[in-house]
Amino acid sequence: MIALHHLDVPWRPADIQQQEGRILRQGNLNPKVKIFRYVTEGTFDSYSWQVIENKQKFIGQIMTSKSPVRSCEDIDEAALSYAEVKALATGNPYIKEKMDLDIQVSKLKLLKAEHTSQRYRLEDNILKRYPLQITSLKEQIAKYQEDAETYQQHKFPSKDIFSVKLGERVYTDKKEAGEALLELCKLAKQSDTELAIGEYQSFSMKLSFEALLFKFILKLSGKNSYKVEVGTDPLGNLRKMNNALEGIAKKLEASTQELATVEHQLEVAKEEVTKPFLQEAELAEKLERLSELNALLNMEERTEEGIALEEGEKQESEEPERPAGRISVIEKLGEKRKEVEQHKKNDILCHGEKTEKKIMPER
Repeated sequence: MIALHHLDVPWRPADIQQQEGRILRQGNLNPKVKIFRYVTEGTFDSYSWQVIENKQKFIGQIMTSKSPVRSCEDIDEAALSYAEVKALATGNPYIKEKMDLDIQVSKLKLLKAEHTSQRYRLEDNILKRYPLQITSLKEQIAKYQEDAETYQQHKFPSKDIFSVKLGERVYTDKKEAGEALLELCKLAKQSDTELAIGEYQSFSMKLSFEALLFKFILKLSGKNSYKVEVGTDPLGNLRKMNNALEGIAKKLEASTQELATVEHQLEVAKEEVTKPFLQEAELAEKLERLSELNALLNMEERTEEGIALEEGEKQESEEPERPAGRISVIEKLGEKRKEVEQHKKNDILCHGEKTEKKIMPER
């Protein structure tokens, strides 16, 4: 297929895409194709394209889950093309200009609404979100620093040295300590709460069982808590505990970087919130021109209505000429009424009624 011709307006926007899918598809050997849409000026085509334009707007907003005040892309591209076709069918250059301005003003209004919404979000972030994040991160960093110092003070000087307290007993053999930890898991499985099972390098140890995930979680708690998933390998669990404590320094570094990022975002937000809407002058200019076009179109409509009204009054005021020799209905009714009155007078005389009885004069 090389060209597609749309002769009428479909009822659903999806019908247009479905019809164009016959030519815009894989396997078409033509590098370029043409699509024609036919409209008749001054006909019902304008209204039909307006209907399908409104449908496409609503469908585009619902299917993309976008709010109309978020961005200018919420006006669907297909809806804009439908609006242009509708404007071409009207035949009035002012209407075409008005519709173009309507589209541009809609975009600018949405951009302004987005700018206003963004400014409100920035103000909210400046007053609430960023200060809370900064305070929380500073507290977290202080806890990480204290835990890191505690770990460095009580860290084993060599790999051969080992000690852990489980229950009331202190284990210095890694294998025995690992097996004892697995035995404590049986008790944790029967309990609904965390069990305090001992201490490791000045960090308290708590064990719990998550029934939904069917796994055991070991917490090493200082100022912060560091979770370790307990497996079936006795020595592997001890290595996980050491890795968790070694990772405190990395967590401290990550929190410090996050704090710097949030503080930078706060400074940027303070600058952005003071910036005005850059296209305010363009929007005002287009709104002014749009008001002029609306007034002009209203004047044209009123002029056309006045001309039609004058013609109608003229037609009503002009009485049609009656052909010669033809009696009107009103004249016939008048003659009939005279005959009825004459019969009433004759009846009165025949029955000898009082002659003082007056007959109502004919109006």
